[in-house]
Amino acid sequence: MEQERMQAAIHTEWIKLDALLKFTGLCDTGGFAKELVQQGAVSVNGAVCTMRGKKIRPGDVVEVDRFRVEVTQADPCS
Repeated sequence: MEQERMQAAIHTEWIKLDALLKFTGLCDTGGFAKELVQQGAVSVNGAVCTMRGKKIRPGDVVEVDRFRVEVTQADPCS
């Protein structure tokens, strides 16, 4: 199965992993995001991550199921 690639442009230095999952629409609620992370269903830069508060920065890649999210820095002018 081919991965669906998406980009998430953040306006801050970092975003917590569970917040990123909600921000991108991969999770509807924080509770669901927490469950996914704690079950080991999320990887950050190719390694499984079970810390929902992990700081995700521009350049990081988060993968959940068939989705691959590349985190970028938002243009400060937008």
